[in-house]
Amino acid sequence: MSAVSAIRKVAVIGAGVMGSGIAAHVANAGTPVVLLDIVAKGERRSALAEAAIERLGKQSPAPLMDPRNVERITPGNLGDDLGLLADCDWICEAVLENLAIKHATYRTLEAARRPGSIITSNTSTIPLKALVEGLPGSFVRDFAITHFFNPVRYMRLLEVVPGPSTRADALAALGGFADERLGKTVVRCKDTPGFIANRIGIFWSTVAMVEALALGLSVEEADAIVGAPMGIPKTGIFGLMDLTGIDLAPHINDSMLKLLPAEDPFRIVFDAHGPLARLIADMIREGHTGRKGKGGFYRLVTADGERRKEARDLATGAYRPAEKPEFESARAARRGGLRALVEHADAGGRYAWRVLSQVLSYAAELVPEISDDVAAVDTAMRTGYAWKQGPFEQIDALGTAWFAERLAADGRPVPPLLAAAAGRPFYREAGAAAEVLSPAGRYVSIAVRPDAWRLADKKRGRQPIASNPSASLWDVDDGVACLEFHSKMNAIDAGTLALVVRAAQLHRQGFKALIIGNDGENFSVGANIGLALFAANAAMWPLLEQNVKAGQDAYLGLKYAPFPVVGAPAGMALGGGCEILLHCSAIQAHAETYMGLVETGVGIIPAWGGTKEMVSRAALAPGRPGGLMPPVAQAFETISLAKISRSAAEARALGFLRPGDGITMNRDRLLADAKAKALDLARDYQPPKPAEIVLPGPSGRVALDLAVTGFVKAGKASRHDQFVARALATVVTGGGTDMTEAVSEKQLLALEREAFLALIRLPKTLDRMEHTLATGKPLRN
Repeated sequence: MSAVSAIRKVAVIGAGVMGSGIAAHVANAGTPVVLLDIVAKGERRSALAEAAIERLGKQSPAPLMDPRNVERITPGNLGDDLGLLADCDWICEAVLENLAIKHATYRTLEAARRPGSIITSNTSTIPLKALVEGLPGSFVRDFAITHFFNPVRYMRLLEVVPGPSTRADALAALGGFADERLGKTVVRCKDTPGFIANRIGIFWSTVAMVEALALGLSVEEADAIVGAPMGIPKTGIFGLMDLTGIDLAPHINDSMLKLLPAEDPFRIVFDAHGPLARLIADMIREGHTGRKGKGGFYRLVTADGERRKEARDLATGAYRPAEKPEFESARAARRGGLRALVEHADAGGRYAWRVLSQVLSYAAELVPEISDDVAAVDTAMRTGYAWKQGPFEQIDALGTAWFAERLAADGRPVPPLLAAAAGRPFYREAGAAAEVLSPAGRYVSIAVRPDAWRLADKKRGRQPIASNPSASLWDVDDGVACLEFHSKMNAIDAGTLALVVRAAQLHRQGFKALIIGNDGENFSVGANIGLALFAANAAMWPLLEQNVKAGQDAYLGLKYAPFPVVGAPAGMALGGGCEILLHCSAIQAHAETYMGLVETGVGIIPAWGGTKEMVSRAALAPGRPGGLMPPVAQAFETISLAKISRSAAEARALGFLRPGDGITMNRDRLLADAKAKALDLARDYQPPKPAEIVLPGPSGRVALDLAVTGFVKAGKASRHDQFVARALATVVTGGGTDMTEAVSEKQLLALEREAFLALIRLPKTLDRMEHTLATGKPLRN
């Protein structure tokens, strides 16, 4: 039995936010899960678990990738349903952070569980050695800590803390299941306070708030620096506190103070009677605990019928309209990176240095206490706190020598690990290998697994097959090439299409398959509408028609290439990015793929074959409802409403993925899985033959228009929405075709072009495009 298949059923004990989130994600993985809590008062003894499961369908962001996944979760209670544990391979405890409660729970579980089943705790504060104290050896050998991050579905990090007696095969089973089925990045941690991510993250958040108060910055000013300029999520530090809950801070700080060594810098930074502690106590007393309360450092209020964001004045406690501060240091960071930020003389630059210098020094001082692996520390912070760079990657960005010299110039100690680097970077490339500096001062190779790699691992030490500023083609071994988009937001432009055309000819260079994917946060946000807007404003209609035809031809070239093409999307795959995937032989999508044809939002329709593909797929789908209208209505609804899937599972329900397309849970495995699918298809691949479909023609268009007219009369759609919908209806119903005639792919593409070119001439469409480019939001005009 493989390590992954060793876990076939899971139990989660504790139906709170974390417990129910873990159960939901196990269900996302296709694994049955039991969710137990204490016996509730009243007739419904399992009411706590049942209510938690019911809430899963209402939460945002959604814990479930598909609402039907809830059917895999069985509720119960610890009084009546311990028998459900008998066939569970993994039992994950997520009860209150109280050692006495956990010990009582473990004794109950030990009496009911199957011998050899794995048992773990989701604790974030209690040491493993305390958790297993007084428990039998059989329990201790099966026990570890599995620390998930909230929200469980979306945060990739899973910290695994083994004990000295934990079975190696139990750890292998946990690691394999978490990696392949749950999609987690598994980081082994030592049994130290806060493990890795929270040890650094709690120190970072405390420093950021303490220094903001010390410098007299507003919450907006602090978040403008400890945000995008530092590679931190745009919530910033005070926004993050609102998100996680301000009322949690005292408990977290108390736990860390109880556990940390006497000399730990956190004890110096955090003063239990200082300004930050008093501020948090005041806010909790007022009920300003963040988004779950009456607001926190920010709040949303309604005034004169409009929603308005307000920020708390840290000096007075009063709320005022939120501002958007502009620091020259932040602009410098956009141009010159982290070093430009901390070298700037304005208040933002001074604040950035005071935060980063302490946090990065702290991280360097903690190795090897919390981990022997610098890369593991960086991975934990990227995947647990969503930093773009971990602390040692940030030190490299500053320059190890520069950072050490700046610390010394400030009269501050240089951490031994930084001193041992002696000006060398923590990371370097040696040919095709990536290496990291070990605590011993030697470079060691970073292992790349054959079943889990990023495109960067294949690019290292190589030259591309072909490249331009928008896209590149890479050899990823075994006769497979990869088409990578790398324009801003991976938007598709003429350069991208040129490489698409080139990619369709790769068989002439001996390649037998192609995958399309990249390492970016998003596969592609679609066509570069800024270029289309420029051409329309300049009345360059022949150029626009040429560009639409070029996109259609390029995508058709991929569809009918003599070798398989497998799309590998992750993140957003919108508009033209979705359309290229619809022309692939197959798709291997990351579970968190958000696909959609969104063109109607800017007043046009999908015209690179997306409309054609959606109606054709629906019409040719086996087992579809009879008649001509059901597939037409399905495609029309999906495109006209600009529906975007909230997961790969939902993309399948919307028709963007076909039954044979695959879903990969772990982002690090996506390209390897796509390559494996491409090689499998290449064994006996035959390109598809052009299909013809029968469409209803004008009568179908009239039916769709009646439905849209009803939306307009009800105030749910504008007149311009109706105009766009009519153009779309003309395409999906086959234009002037008769229902006794078959419509070819070529005819549908011509209808797409005609509709697109008519719509892009309209002032209201141009207004929508301009508004979207300026604000990032759609305009309903």
